Amino acid sequence: MKVLVAMSGGVDSSVAAAMLVEQGYEVVGATMKLWGGESDSGCCSVSDVEDARRVAAQIGIDHHVFNFSEEFHEKVVDFYVDAHRRGLTPNPCIECNRHLKFDTFVDRAKTLGFDFVATGHHARVLTAGGRAFIGRGEDRAKDQSYVLSMLSGDQLDFLLLPVGEITKDQVREIAKKMSLRTALKPDSQDVCFVSSSAGRNGFLSSRIELHPGELYDKGTGRKVGSVDAVELVTVGQRKGLGTLGDGAARYALEVDVESRRVFLGRQPDLLVSSVPFSSATFPYDPLQDGDSVEVQGSAHGHASKAVFFHNEVRFSEPHRRVAPGQTIAFYRGDVVVGSATAC
Repeated sequence: MKVLVAMSGGVDSSVAAAMLVEQGYEVVGATMKLWGGESDSGCCSVSDVEDARRVAAQIGIDHHVFNFSEEFHEKVVDFYVDAHRRGLTPNPCIECNRHLKFDTFVDRAKTLGFDFVATGHHARVLTAGGRAFIGRGEDRAKDQSYVLSMLSGDQLDFLLLPVGEITKDQVREIAKKMSLRTALKPDSQDVCFVSSSAGRNGFLSSRIELHPGELYDKGTGRKVGSVDAVELVTVGQRKGLGTLGDGAARYALEVDVESRRVFLGRQPDLLVSSVPFSSATFPYDPLQDGDSVEVQGSAHGHASKAVFFHNEVRFSEPHRRVAPGQTIAFYRGDVVVGSATAC
């Protein structure tokens, strides 16, 4: 069986490729060239391509570079910029997975005659009733099932996730024993195309016009301050918003970019009983109104019990607001059964 491994230049995908070689697969590595601009996040750099190439040589497999920079700019970067223009909070890593890693990359693999693709994600492909589902990884602290929650059944049938069966410590140990050059390499952080030096402000201000906004106490309607760029405020944000006059921290509850207003409240005001959503996707059969699910609203969040309806989920207990534009993943136990975009 032939497997094309998406090698990012990190330790997880390096070990994924090594594990598959050991398991007897015919393995080829490929690194996607996505972002060609400034990057200091430990992802998408020239050195990452070189790390992947060197690891491939160490484990005795061929390595290729696929240039998907045009698709990445259109599907991920432009999407990210437009979402901020509209006051949403996008998740570019999920969009990259949706459009690049598990669409364009998979299409290339099929064209080249591969039987599977593999990545270094900490999640598992679980089979139930002859169907493949995404499940939580063995290492719950590193679980990445959330960022794969939008995958279809056809994509899951073509996917292998070797490191999802082991912990991150075990991944590092395997890499050390094999003397892989990525063994001690730090995990990538933040958005690969937003540098720490420029930040979101610098990145977005060079692409869209940012507007100052006014801050209002949602409870009283009183104006309490201002921000330099309303497009940079996200629901749930605390940093840079001061207090409401009583010393208690205040949080963004709503962002209205059209009126250039942000409505603030205290921490308890962040709790809601439901989250509306759009663009629901399911690997197989859609959930039905009244179905019980667990809902996770961020990559490192916890799943909460809820009831599914066609345009919202209603929580069993008050739940922190999910920023519009963020993905919400639907689980049953450890298994992903669908996802949607919070409104």
